[in-house]
Amino acid sequence: MTRENTHTVAATAQEDWDARAAAFDDEPDHGLRDPEVRAAWADRLRAWLPEHPADVLDLGCGTGSLSLLAVGQGHRVTGVDRSPAMAERARTKLAGHTATILCGDAAAPPVGEERFDAVLVRHVLWALPDPAAALRHWRTLLRPGGRFVLVEGVWGTVSPVGIPSGRLVALLEPLVRQVRVEQLSGHSRLWGKEVDDERYAVVATV
Repeated sequence: MTRENTHTVAATAQEDWDARAAAFDDEPDHGLRDPEVRAAWADRLRAWLPEHPADVLDLGCGTGSLSLLAVGQGHRVTGVDRSPAMAERARTKLAGHTATILCGDAAAPPVGEERFDAVLVRHVLWALPDPAAALRHWRTLLRPGGRFVLVEGVWGTVSPVGIPSGRLVALLEPLVRQVRVEQLSGHSRLWGKEVDDERYAVVATV
């Protein structure tokens, strides 16, 4: 793919997410408006993120629902999303909290020399053109002892899309000291419904 084509694809993707921003939080696991769904994600984040107040980089943060849970648990959050409309909604949601929302590419977030205790990514890595390169770059953004918290899956049966847990673990193993996979498909409270596809989280310590 040429550089021009890459830019065209990126611009189209941004426009698509901009168009979806207004209704994005209508999905139970996006907006976390249902108290049970919100509590389920809060419990998971509490287990996945550091116990002490930490600097968390939320990549592909969307409208900021997970960022809001993280700051509610005492963390300092930097959220990044390519879509200006998504980023603006996240800023509104996180107004008054210890959080910064940036508009930029999740694969190469515009954070300069800042380093983090955790890189949090939900349902983003599978859609990137080069997941391996993204992981290598994100590794450089972590402090010693930091961690990846990656929530991914494989969706659909006829033409499935996503990244299987085995492939993600294989990509991570050269970059980290420990990897743990947690299956999430059977936990309907996280999704606001029953699901039968592969959904999982990987927590990996560097």
